[in-house]
Amino acid sequence: MIKKSLPLIFILFYFHGFSQKTIQEEIASNILEDSRNIKIYLPKGYEKDSLKNYPLTIVLDAEYLFDTYVGNSVLFALKDKSPKQIIVGIPMKNTKKKDTYFNSDNGMLYESNIAFYEFIKDEVLFFMESNYRTSFFISLVGEGTSANLISHFLKEKKPFINSYICINPTFSKFVRQEFQSYNLNKFLKEDNTFYLYTNNSTSFSIKKQATIGTLQRDLAALKLKNFHIVNDTIKTASNISAMSEAIPRAINKVFEIYAPISKEEFKKNIENKSPKDAISYLENKYIEIEFLFGSNIGIRERDIYAIENIIIDKENGDYLRDFGKMILKLFPTSPLGEYYIGRYYESGKNIRKALKYYKIGYGKMDPGDPNSEAFYENILRLGGE
Repeated sequence: MIKKSLPLIFILFYFHGFSQKTIQEEIASNILEDSRNIKIYLPKGYEKDSLKNYPLTIVLDAEYLFDTYVGNSVLFALKDKSPKQIIVGIPMKNTKKKDTYFNSDNGMLYESNIAFYEFIKDEVLFFMESNYRTSFFISLVGEGTSANLISHFLKEKKPFINSYICINPTFSKFVRQEFQSYNLNKFLKEDNTFYLYTNNSTSFSIKKQATIGTLQRDLAALKLKNFHIVNDTIKTASNISAMSEAIPRAINKVFEIYAPISKEEFKKNIENKSPKDAISYLENKYIEIEFLFGSNIGIRERDIYAIENIIIDKENGDYLRDFGKMILKLFPTSPLGEYYIGRYYESGKNIRKALKYYKIGYGKMDPGDPNSEAFYENILRLGGE
């Protein structure tokens, strides 16, 4: 069971803040032979930076899921736990049965369900990618039978969805066979990262809990390096409460690589690595952030400090120079790259080169930076000016 990541009450304070950033668009669908209105949330700063791209999230059941998802996404971004997202909402109040139900006799989608599936795949995605600055990372979010429809995107021969967020899913009794037919091992061939989130809940009927529980046990047996399966269980007496808790839990997991290194991440993935491997891990983390989310955020100082002791204490500090070079590559404006290279040369008694890098690093610092004096002391200590 995943711990509740953020209290839902906090997102209420942000609802008033994103309403003015939500726009309405109409898509004339050839597939549905009808026009559909969609909501689009553009994150703060979208208009100011004409080069930055954003992950795209498509939320079905927008009449009740859209605001909740946007509110959570705003909070996660403000807390530096996820990138800002472009979020599309597709309202389905009067069309849900037509769009997302399935044949209970065999689990197959009806013709109208297939049409809605193709509408999302070929028209909504095309519209968004043609008109807005989206990154490669695409998420689908749905509840109930919409969650079931989302799971059908797993059958695509060439996966193009990164995260499948199935909230309070209503699956058919044939869901195990359906998932087996999707051949999830194919994701291993993709140079990309994928997530599948499903939640069970004590608020569901016994029959529904059993269906989801059986599927989750099947999924738990899969070991796919780049396909992260999140089997959640929420203890609550209310389906609405389960939905409200599932959204932040899913966001927390789907964007976990974006967040700064946590104590859990350090202990699990970094603590026992060699200096060389720790540097490689940190570098790959930020390369993947930029690749997936279109977010060139440099490198967080707290993440540099998170692995500092490994670099300094292991192998006689021989990797201090490599550490500094990696920082300069990802965060060229930071003085920390020169600092660690300077420490490397100082430990080798090459004072001339150590002074050179300490001076370059100090030159990057704002005189008002409270750390500038401590940085300058390195120069004075080695006889520089």
